[in-house]
Amino acid sequence: MTDEHQHRVEIEGRRIRSPRLQLRLWSTRDAPAALATYGSEDVTRWLSPAMGRVEDVATMEAVIEGWQREELPAPAGRWALELAGTGELVGGIVLLPLPPEGHDLQIGWQLAPAYWGQGLAGEAGHAVAHFAFASGVEELFAVVRPRNERGARTARSIGMEWVGESEKYFDLRLQVYRLRKGELDVPRLPRVSRLA
Repeated sequence: MTDEHQHRVEIEGRRIRSPRLQLRLWSTRDAPAALATYGSEDVTRWLSPAMGRVEDVATMEAVIEGWQREELPAPAGRWALELAGTGELVGGIVLLPLPPEGHDLQIGWQLAPAYWGQGLAGEAGHAVAHFAFASGVEELFAVVRPRNERGARTARSIGMEWVGESEKYFDLRLQVYRLRKGELDVPRLPRVSRLA
């Protein structure tokens, strides 16, 4: 992700804008387009057990209705990701309390496979981190399955640092990444190897 994509974030209520994306609340009208993300086995295999593959548009509408009824503590939420230029739905992003206690907040992202490799998930995660920190949150987490290298790269692109593996969340062994408020947008120095 370029510096341009990292630093330009606009927040208006629950709508968030970055250079290439608009993050907005979900609508049941999004169901057909959302199926490209949540109906894809390539996406949902990493979401289980929190969410399984959605089979059809009617089921996707029901899932979105469930999201709309959720009572989440501020600043938690779920957003549809759409391209700023076209309004095309490309995926979703969440800021949710992590089980079991709900004290830690998780950033999670899902993109339709057609949009992978463009830095959109990292840009969305960065924008949601700005939103969370502007709302008073001090640190955020991402949990990634050990073989989900794409998810790990996205967490690092946001500026998150790997802090280890844990079975604390979802009763699964997961890699845990963390971002603290003071670390957002701090330039990272390249690692230099020492010669013996």
